[in-house]
Amino acid sequence: MFRFIHSSDLHLGKRFGNFAGDLPGRLREARHDVIARLAQHAREQNATTVLLAGDTFDTETPAPHVRRQAFSEMAHHAAIKWVILPGNHDSLQATQHWATLNAEVPDNVVLAVEPAPIEMATGVVLLPAPCTTRRPGRDLTEWMDGQATPDGTLRIGLAHGAVRSFSEEGAAAEVIAPDRARRAGLDYLALGDWHGTVSVDQRAHYCGTPEPDRFKHDAPGTALLVSIAGSSIEPEIRALPTASFVWRRLDLHLLEGDAPEPALNSLLPGLRERRNSLIRVVATGHSRLAARAELVAAIDRVVPDFAFLELDQTGLTTECEVEDLDQIDRSGALREAANALLVEATDERRASSEREIARAALVRLYSYTQAIAP
Repeated sequence: MFRFIHSSDLHLGKRFGNFAGDLPGRLREARHDVIARLAQHAREQNATTVLLAGDTFDTETPAPHVRRQAFSEMAHHAAIKWVILPGNHDSLQATQHWATLNAEVPDNVVLAVEPAPIEMATGVVLLPAPCTTRRPGRDLTEWMDGQATPDGTLRIGLAHGAVRSFSEEGAAAEVIAPDRARRAGLDYLALGDWHGTVSVDQRAHYCGTPEPDRFKHDAPGTALLVSIAGSSIEPEIRALPTASFVWRRLDLHLLEGDAPEPALNSLLPGLRERRNSLIRVVATGHSRLAARAELVAAIDRVVPDFAFLELDQTGLTTECEVEDLDQIDRSGALREAANALLVEATDERRASSEREIARAALVRLYSYTQAIAP
């Protein structure tokens, strides 16, 4: 039996520059903390090794404190062997980066920088396919097919890249053969790049990122516990929770006459979960101007509870009647502004982004006039 943890795409040092305040720092720290969580899982599951299938670092030039602190944490868990594979974000093209890592690497960390067999334990061989550049333009796992090993040896492949259409960046020039595990006689192929968990076949799996960093996958961060009892037996695979933050897209469909705030509250997580939740509420359907303003106000009230909360209203059609505009004003400058915004918001000749700006401005104008109304 050989048991190990399969993880990838830690993206240590990721900046998260699209967020404000202290959230980028919290998200970066959570990615560093993944190392300790993986080590804890390894100890609890009697796993001897953690395989990191690429993109351990977010860039080819991580700050010194990012790499040094990562190595310090791995060295702290000395009983565990860590194997780091270059991915497309931290490829071998960054020669200085990998030379520095090689000079600083702890005794219990292996840098899988060559397509050559690595003995992991007696009768267990790792066949890595390190990314040579950000876009190698070829299947780097091909060499595994012709690599001979003694009879009875467990063969584990380690690679980073796209299989079929499973590419985080939409590039498929370097597609890994989906049947590579069968072709190369692998007992398991540990894959990285795709940030969600995907089973390509019984012996080839993407583990997903341990700490999500976008709303694309809408799934919790995981690593995979892999147990291989023999080359003729399919590996036993179990997902292990690793994330401290939750990223979720919530679909809110409204019909005219629906009360937006109760509908919103029914979707949102409980109070204790909100501090570490990043939520995107996607509103669709139809609503009157007053209901849309109520939805925006309801979102504004709960925003401070969350790590991040945003409302996407692009799919929500605002039905606006004369009486809705009358509540803003029956005449004068405010009514003229409301009329102009309504025309812009419903003008199909305008770009959708321009129409959305006009709709948002109309809702804001409505909310402002209702707030100051006697």
